[in-house]
Amino acid sequence: MKASLVLSLLGYLVVPSGAAIMGRCVVAKKLKDGGLDHFEGYSLANWVCLAYFESKFNPTAVYENLQRDYTGYGLFQIPNRDWCDTGKNRCHMSCSALLNPDLKKTIECVKKIVKDKEGLGAWPSWSLNCQYSDTLERWLDGCRL
Repeated sequence: MKASLVLSLLGYLVVPSGAAIMGRCVVAKKLKDGGLDHFEGYSLANWVCLAYFESKFNPTAVYENLQRDYTGYGLFQIPNRDWCDTGKNRCHMSCSALLNPDLKKTIECVKKIVKDKEGLGAWPSWSLNCQYSDTLERWLDGCRL
């Protein structure tokens, strides 16, 4: 009896929580359709790589960075302190708009961010994991774009 109760409770822990994790090729297609392929000189593979290292392809991810005093939103973990409604709001949108799996508002905002002087370097994860990678094209392998 106790064993079945424990197993039943464990089953609830491993059931997906409804998070909207997207597949790599779905992300690539949405980013391409949103005009990010070669936007500001960055290939689509760079964008997909960045999305993976920021959110593991979860467009609804929210991460509170206590060390740097900001919360990151969405696929690209856009920081609230500069880009959405709880900060300077340079994207002129609510932070919750960055959590929509259709990615329209997210793409609109990242285009503004990447036009800044740092480009994709505004994301340390891109600089560490994608910028000098000689295997970037693997992010698009098998995708029908």
